[in-house]
Amino acid sequence: MWFTRLLVISAMLLTACADPLKVVCWNIHHGVGEDGRLDLERIAKVIEMEKPDLVALQEVDNRCGRSGKVDQAAELGRLLGMQSVFGKAMDFGGGGYGLAVLSKLPIKGQKVHRLPGGGEPRIAFEVMIGHPEGNFSFVNVHLDHQGEERQRLQAEELDRQLKGVRSVILCGDFNADPSSKTMKVFEKWELVPKKGARFTQPAGAPTVEIDHVLLRGFQSPMGARVIEEAVASDHRPLALTVEPS
Repeated sequence: MWFTRLLVISAMLLTACADPLKVVCWNIHHGVGEDGRLDLERIAKVIEMEKPDLVALQEVDNRCGRSGKVDQAAELGRLLGMQSVFGKAMDFGGGGYGLAVLSKLPIKGQKVHRLPGGGEPRIAFEVMIGHPEGNFSFVNVHLDHQGEERQRLQAEELDRQLKGVRSVILCGDFNADPSSKTMKVFEKWELVPKKGARFTQPAGAPTVEIDHVLLRGFQSPMGARVIEEAVASDHRPLALTVEPS
């Protein structure tokens, strides 16, 4: 009897481990939508519909005056029942401004990668995720929007810093279209294709494809989907499932 139970439990664990991970990536414009209204609950409701395991958020405020001194990562984590961590790119408005990751999986560590270039400070935020099939890195990035050369240098530095990471999901607002010199830096990665609509910004009537997901050690057989959310932020979010390759 005990052996039969052991087999059943083992089969259940294997099935659970094989489940794909659901990911959402979104530039939330510090919670301010196309209607000019700051509404984190609206942001949370859009994310909740996807039931994600991991969420990468760009343009997140941490106790900034303009957004009511709220720790936006922590508040979204509370609303969604997920762990939250914040990576600060710069001081702003009496608080911090940068990137956030939300996770239903154990967070084992975090690291802010400073990226080169003048202008607004840019970072990538690497969060180490615990998983039964092996730990991996979930990396959130927001590249420069003012010059392709500066942007390309940031991409090259990020690619260099992640070179030794075997299993990684890299996503964010690259401010670059897929054919740009910036995205060509990641030619050894798997760029996840979008199924259906490709444009992500501006949210009301998107005309550019600048939000992307890249993989190493993972695959996304169904590709990414642009969520048809036109009001909650100035970008439309991406949703996809990934699994070990």
